[in-house]
Amino acid sequence: MFIHDYMSRAPITISQETPVLKALSIMKKNKIRQLPVVLGGKLIGLVTEKDLLNVSPSPATSLSIFEVNYLLAKITVKDAMVKDVMTVTPDTTIEETALLMREHKINSVPVVENDALVGIITDSDIFDAMVKLFGYGKPGVRMVIEAKDRVGLLADITKIVKEFDIIIRAVVTVEKANQKADVVLRLGIVDPAPLVEALEKNGFKVTYIS
Repeated sequence: MFIHDYMSRAPITISQETPVLKALSIMKKNKIRQLPVVLGGKLIGLVTEKDLLNVSPSPATSLSIFEVNYLLAKITVKDAMVKDVMTVTPDTTIEETALLMREHKINSVPVVENDALVGIITDSDIFDAMVKLFGYGKPGVRMVIEAKDRVGLLADITKIVKEFDIIIRAVVTVEKANQKADVVLRLGIVDPAPLVEALEKNGFKVTYIS
């Protein structure tokens, strides 16, 4: 699963000379939390709503509304943006990107190719990818099988599934303690009973069905 399948292409961008008030207005209008900053099509920074608010006058200021508006008109994105921006390419995997976002505590990453901004990937996009990975949204059954984690585990399970001519829409293996693993299957079936019986006859433990 790669970024190019889930990223938002042609994202809304701004220049470093954009006033803070206008940048905030763009975010509110488009219901977004961050804006890539570009110059000549190249990414030079990223600004979030939090960054913009941090450089704005405090609500507790003694300045008059006219003075506040004057200051806000003078403050630009250049004063608030982050210049050292984490980026990924269209061919970066979803897993790598999710780890990057988690480690750096960020909710979006610009996508760059040949120094040009080609998209942006957000935490919502990552969630969408995970939902698709687990096969949700399609008819079928979710089954969890507990077994000893070993070489050939998936091959043995899928061989049994194949005997019933069942489509496997998704499969994920989750490591557990004591050298065990949960194999999570999303199957294109309505009645899982015959398959469960066959799996248990072959020594597998079906722990969950939904």
